[in-house]
Order: sequence, then structure tokens, then C-alpha cells
Amino acid sequence: MEQDTTKIKYIIYCRKSSESEDRQVLSIESQRKELTDIAQREKLQVIEILEESHSAKSLDRPIFAELIGKIQSGYANGLLVWSPNRISRNPVDTGKIIHLMDLKKLAQVKTINQVFYNTNPNDKFMLALFCNQAKLENDNKGEDVKRGLKTKCEKGLYPAMAPTGYRNDKYEERGNKQIYPDPERFDLIRKMVDTMLTGLYSAPAVRKMATEEWGFRMPNGKEMSKNTIYYLFTNPVYYGMFEYPKGSGLWYKGNYKALMTPEEYDKIQLILGRKGKPRPKTHAFAFTGLMRCGECGAMITAEDKIKRQKNGNIHTYIYYHCTKRTTKNCTQKCIEQKELERQIKEAIGSLTIPDDLHKYALRWFRKENADKAQTTESVLDTQNKAYKECLKKLSGLIDMRAAQEITQEEFTMRKEPLTAEKNRWENIFNRTGSEFDLFMKKADEVFNFARDAKIKFEKGEPYDKKAVFSRLGSNLLLKDRMIAIDLENTLIPLKDVSAENRRLEPLKMGINRAELEELYAKSPVMQGRWESNPDQRFWRSL
Repeated sequence: MEQDTTKIKYIIYCRKSSESEDRQVLSIESQRKELTDIAQREKLQVIEILEESHSAKSLDRPIFAELIGKIQSGYANGLLVWSPNRISRNPVDTGKIIHLMDLKKLAQVKTINQVFYNTNPNDKFMLALFCNQAKLENDNKGEDVKRGLKTKCEKGLYPAMAPTGYRNDKYEERGNKQIYPDPERFDLIRKMVDTMLTGLYSAPAVRKMATEEWGFRMPNGKEMSKNTIYYLFTNPVYYGMFEYPKGSGLWYKGNYKALMTPEEYDKIQLILGRKGKPRPKTHAFAFTGLMRCGECGAMITAEDKIKRQKNGNIHTYIYYHCTKRTTKNCTQKCIEQKELERQIKEAIGSLTIPDDLHKYALRWFRKENADKAQTTESVLDTQNKAYKECLKKLSGLIDMRAAQEITQEEFTMRKEPLTAEKNRWENIFNRTGSEFDLFMKKADEVFNFARDAKIKFEKGEPYDKKAVFSRLGSNLLLKDRMIAIDLENTLIPLKDVSAENRRLEPLKMGINRAELEELYAKSPVMQGRWESNPDQRFWRSL
């Protein structure tokens, strides 16, 4: 039985959200126009228009709550909406509307296509059914989206907004969109990773360097935040793995270009000093991350202690000690940083060589490198001829197959060894000619280090000291408050050369530079470091 609409006071309710559920729904302005046209045409009494941009799945809709309150108070007893799915997509809000109809406080719900009366049980049933159908459609869409995202993840396609250093592909067809390296930031982030991998800088120091020296900026043009640098170093997506959904434990291997390797990622986590999410460091200690306990093998960490005297003076001390993560009962005691630095300075002192020997040695190596360059050029010519001959054979083989002079099986059998030979020559080309460049660079680094290490350690910043300390050895052990330095081969000869120089003491004898270099050349220490084979004449220390 129809009701007298002249006694019904309507509220027009318009709703639209930005979610996929509403992509095909009229805008709020269009809904308002459609509904006001109906009200004017049918001479309905509209006392208010309420509009809301919010998902109907949510139970937290402030305008909808206001609508319910006004109907409960008797302010209005009619509801004019574009469709039942504008009212609700969840059973709680649907129940509120049906309950108000049962209480006779809501006389009528009118849409553009039909009317639901509170006097007709079938109308209330159908209204609830339409709202629940909207919920079912929404849930099905959600499941479809989840299945689609799972399929996308299984293909190795990253299913979210691209992390810093990457961009989302806007032009690939839907379902196959992938992330790709950001040409403006990818290489700079890789540089941050390389800097962090040296172990000489803290994460904040890398951020400062990237921001102030390299000019790195986020896509919004702002400087990188402190949290972002830790995000870059601890997000597995950068080594090609991602978890989706977050916290689900479901991991996928991405088919995009990874920024680092898993091994590099693990090393950075160790440098940060944690297995999980990093915490910002409040102190940058000079020698952490380089030493292990000589008793249990655990890493050596550091902490500062503040001592306040009765007279008001405050003293800060830095102590290094075993983390005891390997053996909780480790008996090793801590060592104060000043004592540790004294021992390191003593080790560095044995590596110092005079400037005249440094210059002479580099001239010696450059001469040897120049002599070797001529031999290298001849070798390259010979290799190039062999490479061209290999290409010629491959080309001829292809022509024979094209002319059907040989079968496919014969072609494949004869092609494989030629292809392998071609690849071998290409690898040789990549190596030949670069070995001595690397040799000269290493020689320069070693002598510069030995010459400048002491001054750099004494006057440098904490990261300078760390750089020097890290060059002293790969197996740095701290036991009984003594640092044991197992010098690498790159540094052992420098101790010998330094001792040889002190034995000769040429400057005190008034020897000129030519005579000095002749003495160095005849020194058994210098000569004993060279190979007899001219093609292998690398200084063994390098």
C-alpha cells in the first residue's frame, strides 16, 4: 500500500568514494541533479541534502551517522538516494536502515528506479537484499583483485608503488605493469650502497654525503629524510625479493633489475649491526665492525661512558668490548679507545716509508708498465687475428647452412665449439690491457697509504681512522686488551722496505738522488719482490 508522500520529509543522500567500487558511479554532482529533478517532478518535500565522499564498506562514515541521527530524532522520515548501494555495503549499516523502518521512524527509501516502504515486509527484504548484494559484489571484486595481485607477484611483477630509485611503468597493459630503474636516482642509490659497503661510513653519514655532495633529491624535490636512508638499506625489494602482502610471509622473486645482490644486502645488515629493522645510530665509533674477539670470535662493539666528578667536571670515555653473542661467558674485558689507538699507531709506524722511496718506486713501476705495454699491444694484435679468424669460420658455417650444404645437426655440432672459442677471445680482450692499469693503481694506493697513514690516523675524522684501520688487515683480533694485526701481503713488504731504507740511511751519507736510486735498485729487498718471468713481473705484494 502506497503512503502519502506529502507527509514525508526527505533527506537526499549522495555518496561516492575514490575506490574501484565507484568508478562507474555518477559523481556527487550528477547524483544531486538526478535526485533533485525527481523531487521537483514528483513534488517531494526535501528538507536537506547530505553529501559524502567515503567508502560504504567502512563503519566510520560521519555524514551517514548524521543521517541516521536525524531520522532517529524525527527530523526526517524519508530517504532519497540514487541506488541502494549508495546507502551501505556492509551489514551493520544496512541493519540500521531496516531497524529504523521497523520502528516506523523511516517511512520510505526512494531510489531513481523504485520505492521501498516500511509497511511492506517484501520491500524491506528486497532493500536489505540489494545492499547485501552490493556487499557480495564488493567482496568478489576484492577476491578477484587478490587473485590478480597474486598472479602478478608470481610473475615477478612488483604489485605496489615503486620504491625510491624505481618508477612504475605507465604504458604497459594492465596486469603486466612492472617497475624499472629511475634514470635520475638509481645510480646514485647504488653509489650509496657502495659507500655503505666500505664499512667506513654510518647511514646518516652516507645520507649527508648524498644530499650535500651528490645533490640527491627525492621525486618530490625534497631532501632525503633520515628514515629513508635506512629504508633503502633494509628493504629486501632492492635485492630482488618482495613480500606481499606485508607481514604475510609470502615472498616472491622480482624480475626487475635489482639494485644490489643478496650478499651485499646481508653485509649491510651486519654493518648496521642488526638482523632486522635498523635503529638510527646515535654515535659513530671509529673502529666498530672491523674487529672480532680473540677468545670467542664475536664482533667487537663500542659504547661511551660518562663520568661526572664532584667538582662538576664531566669526562667521556669510549670503551670497546666483545658483544658476547657467540659465548655469553666470554671473559674478555673492555679496552679504552685511547689505548687501542696507541696500539694502532704503533702498527702504522712500522709501515711508514720516506717520500723519496715512494717517488722512486712509482717511477720504477711506471717504467715497467710502459715496457709491458709494448708487449701487450703485440699480444692484442695476435689475439685480434685469432678472433677475426674465428668469426670468419662462423660466418662461413652459416653460409654453408643457408646453402643447405650441411644438415642442421652438423651445423649445431660445428657451431658450438666455434661459439665457445669466440666467447673465450672476447673474455680475454676484456682482461688484456687492464691488468697493468689495475696494477699501477694498486701500487699507487699501497705506497700512498704507507706514506700518509700515520698523519691521516692522527689528525683525521673517525671515518678517516676507520679507513686506515681497515687497511691494516682482514683478521683483526682483540684479546687480553691487545689488538693482533695479521698484516696482508699488500703491506708486509713495506715493513721490509722501510727497514732496508733505515739500514742504508742514504741521506746521512750525502748521496745524491741518482746514487740513492741506484742503491734502491740494487737492494735485495726490492729485487727479491719481482718475478723472474717478464710476463709475470708483478710485485708480489700487489
